[in-house]
Amino acid sequence: MRKSKTIVLGISVVLLSAACKTKDLKMNPEKKVVAIEKKIVVYQVFTRLFGNKNTNNKPWGTIEENGVGKFNDFTDKALQEIKDLGVTHIWYTGVPHHAVIRDYNAIGVSKDDPDIVKGRAGSPYAVKDYYNVNPDLAVDPANRLQEFDALVVRTHKAGLKLLIDIVPNHIARKYEGKSNPLGVKDFGADDDVTVEYKRDNNFYYIPNSKFEVPDDITALNGEVNLLNDGEFHEIPAKWTGNGSRLAKPDKNDWYETVKMNYGIRPDGSKDFPQLPAEYETKSYKVHFEFWKDKDVPDSWKKFRDIALYWTAKGVDGFRYDMAEMVPYEFWSYMNSAVKMKNPDAFLLAEVYNPDEYRDYIHLGKMDYLYDKVETYDKLKDIIQGKSLPDGLSAIQLGMKDIEHHMLHFLDNHDEQRLASPEFAGTPEKGKPLMVVSTTISSSPTMVYFGQEVGEAGNENAGFGAHSRTSIFDYIGVPSHQRWMNNGKFDGGLLTAREKDLRDFYKRLLNFSINSSALMGEFEEIQTINRQFTAGFDPGIYSYTRWSDTEKLIVVTNFSWNNSSSFELIVPSNIIKKWNLKDGIYTITDQLYEISKAKLEILNGEGKVQISIAPSESFIYQL
Repeated sequence: MRKSKTIVLGISVVLLSAACKTKDLKMNPEKKVVAIEKKIVVYQVFTRLFGNKNTNNKPWGTIEENGVGKFNDFTDKALQEIKDLGVTHIWYTGVPHHAVIRDYNAIGVSKDDPDIVKGRAGSPYAVKDYYNVNPDLAVDPANRLQEFDALVVRTHKAGLKLLIDIVPNHIARKYEGKSNPLGVKDFGADDDVTVEYKRDNNFYYIPNSKFEVPDDITALNGEVNLLNDGEFHEIPAKWTGNGSRLAKPDKNDWYETVKMNYGIRPDGSKDFPQLPAEYETKSYKVHFEFWKDKDVPDSWKKFRDIALYWTAKGVDGFRYDMAEMVPYEFWSYMNSAVKMKNPDAFLLAEVYNPDEYRDYIHLGKMDYLYDKVETYDKLKDIIQGKSLPDGLSAIQLGMKDIEHHMLHFLDNHDEQRLASPEFAGTPEKGKPLMVVSTTISSSPTMVYFGQEVGEAGNENAGFGAHSRTSIFDYIGVPSHQRWMNNGKFDGGLLTAREKDLRDFYKRLLNFSINSSALMGEFEEIQTINRQFTAGFDPGIYSYTRWSDTEKLIVVTNFSWNNSSSFELIVPSNIIKKWNLKDGIYTITDQLYEISKAKLEILNGEGKVQISIAPSESFIYQL
């Protein structure tokens, strides 16, 4: 689905050798050569924090006190270093203009009320104006859109695709479309506010009510502010973003946002045309044709037009926040429209219900979903000693038909930092998790900025919670700042330990985007080794990956205190699939290329002598 890449689902990828390509071109120079599919690596950056050089880190600090990163901080050098890390796509998180506690009256932006803003810098998922970008991110806020346009050009120049967020489920409680294109009406402009629900209303209402700020909210940490009065004018009150139907939501609700209406009645029934079941096997083009003559809710049209606006500006795809709170029929409608404009668009959704995965992939036309509930949660349990790694095999088997669509990550803006005491404890303990997460399937891999240098999220930023890098505050990211080295982006201030860690990530990610085996077949060899291999520690996990041209044996040690030596079994069914004869084969680790071993095949069964240290991994290539 990407340029120069052919996605193949459920079958092995057929790869052409260089010799075959050359012969094919000589025989028919106009014939297209089938491209070798490559693994995708997404680098998520929290745009506001990435370029911030300020190390003050005062809790609840202002921009003046704690600093803020800008679009311009993503220099050619910075982007090239990200690309060289082994990255194919960059996700700029927090780009659309969201509510912030800062005075931008001079550029025609109204002040936001602290009573309905989380933190001082605001939540990136309380979008205030979908046709513009966060003014905090611009050197000249009046020209913020032009500065973003320049970032798009620089990103493409570096050979990277770029993604931004779209949040169809909810918008800021004080939404103001000051940048709407000609003819575009604001959300709610034509709503009938006298009723709870009407199909073409953009919001759900609580008639004859007044919105009340939740109890126990201490906006701006109690700082004196003219708008910090415990009140926000909204009559009638609207449903809150997470679905709360109370005029006075709870402090744990998403009270800074209001929920969008997509034609789902309050009783849960659908008030729009249904996709026929057979459309799960249809292409996005067929989906697009289905919706062309259908009457759909107004919110559908508004968000489709928002996505097409950013697509036209050169954005290569989107990460959709809380996609499962919006019906998959809408996603079919919007995603097919996006794909008609850009067939290579990268469409990633935050979905946490495994029972819904296939509907959002096949009927909603999503390219990728978060693999959080299964692979991520399992890896976290393993490193925290709550589970053995054996269960990873069942997860892979259970998702075999959709594994390519399940994006893998260990760190993102919502989760505890991988290196934090609350997760792995140290960045080194996170290494085996990263190897498995990256190599166990053909899915994309995602890395959160700072993860590659061991950022632990220790700062008390204010509203944000310890162990997560705050998305609500102005804050510096210490380990990342050492790599950034005051804008040189050369790692000049990193410790030796941090340099080693970044080198590990660079080796692993670059290997992954160039490995045909990682886009091919998977088969675990864990079960047979747990049953029959002496000295096979319960913390070890092993599996094979292969294509027509590359064979891999992956062995990783989740234990942080046990070394192991054992004779790994490569069972006869794998040897047969690899078409290997009896004999001795040299295999070389692809991470550091200094460890070699011997695969000895006797009577059709293979064995490899392995000595593995705590938290060590081998990706042996035949």
